[in-house]
Amino acid sequence: MSENRQATTRNAAASPWAIDTRELGRRPGSSRAVHRVVALESPLGVEDVIAAPVGADVDVDVLLESVVEGVLVSGTASAPLEGTCSRCLDPISDRVEVELTELFAYPFSATDETTDEDEVPRLVDDRIDLEPVVRDAVVLALPQVPLCSPDCAGLCSGCGVKWADLGPDHGHEKIDPRWAALQERLGDSSDRPEEK
Repeated sequence: MSENRQATTRNAAASPWAIDTRELGRRPGSSRAVHRVVALESPLGVEDVIAAPVGADVDVDVLLESVVEGVLVSGTASAPLEGTCSRCLDPISDRVEVELTELFAYPFSATDETTDEDEVPRLVDDRIDLEPVVRDAVVLALPQVPLCSPDCAGLCSGCGVKWADLGPDHGHEKIDPRWAALQERLGDSSDRPEEK
C-alpha cells in the first residue's frame, strides 16, 4: 500500500464522519442503523449569507444496507443555520434537515468498474465517509436568497432604514435633477401666494 493511500486510510478512520461497515459482512440484505452527532470543523454553506457554522452539531441518522454492489445509505441529517436576511440584513437563525440516499460502491464491483470516481462514492477499507454526502445535500438545500420572513419588505432605498420600522406615510421627495437648479432659484412653490 502506498504512503498516500495509508495516510488517506488513517485520516478516514479518525474522521467522525467515517463509518465502519465490516459488521454488514457484504451480505446483501443485512442492515445497521447509525446515529451520530458530528461537530463541524468548517462551515456548511456560504458564510455571511447562510451556513451551518463551525462548531455546530450535525445530527446524522442513517440506515446502512448491504446490497450486491455496495452499501446503500439512507436517512436524514440536520444542522442549525446562521445567516443574514438578503433584504433587511437582520441576522437569521434556522435549521435545515435533508434526506440522504447514496450508494457506496464495493471495490471491484460492477458499479466500481463502470462509473467514474466522481459519480459514485466508494468504500475504502470497508469504511464510508459521510461528510461529502451530507455537505452536498445541505448546501443544495440552502436558500439562495435567505429571508428573515417571507414578507420581509427590506430597507428603504432612500434612507436605509427597515421598512418594518417605518410608518406607512414614510417617503422621500425626489426631484428630477434637471429641475433642481430651478427649484433652488425659485424656492418651494408652497411658500408663494397663489395667483388669482
